[in-house]
Amino acid sequence: MQITTTFRHLEPSDALKSYAEEKLERIKKYIDEPMIAQVFMTVEKIRHCAEVTLTAKGITIKASEETNDMYAAIDAVVDKIERQLRRYKERIKEHKPASETLARQVRKSVVEAESIEQRKTPVVIRTKTFSMKPMSVEEAVMQMDLLHKDFLVFTDAATDSINVIYRRKDGDYGLIEPQKG
Repeated sequence: MQITTTFRHLEPSDALKSYAEEKLERIKKYIDEPMIAQVFMTVEKIRHCAEVTLTAKGITIKASEETNDMYAAIDAVVDKIERQLRRYKERIKEHKPASETLARQVRKSVVEAESIEQRKTPVVIRTKTFSMKPMSVEEAVMQMDLLHKDFLVFTDAATDSINVIYRRKDGDYGLIEPQKG
């Protein structure tokens, strides 16, 4: 861990610096290296303020605390950082798929892509189902615009047949109707 300590309106003290570094060692268990910590210690009249900015693995966590004692401020700010990192780690665990690691997923998708390219016949990759309530062509255009889609399959209320409305390249709309007969 790389720690930078800055003193503002306070004489630089090796004791405070080593105390802050010792306390920041506690947070190593929550996140892997490389980690950069910036500690700012400020004294304004009787207020002692400790502020920590932690950057690691693409995340930045900041916390600050003010007390009447600099050591107490350092303790409190490290506790805040530790709580934030614990919460962050729990969120990551909740969102990670338990069965496969990311590397395995990437390898699996590459293999699937290669096998799809080798096939000569087209394959249905995705199927989507939706409910079609009968509507007019004007309602279908409005629904398509609301959903920000380029086309919409709908049941025409007047003819009770399945139609497709689509957005043309010139900005107008096209309608595909089934032929009767």
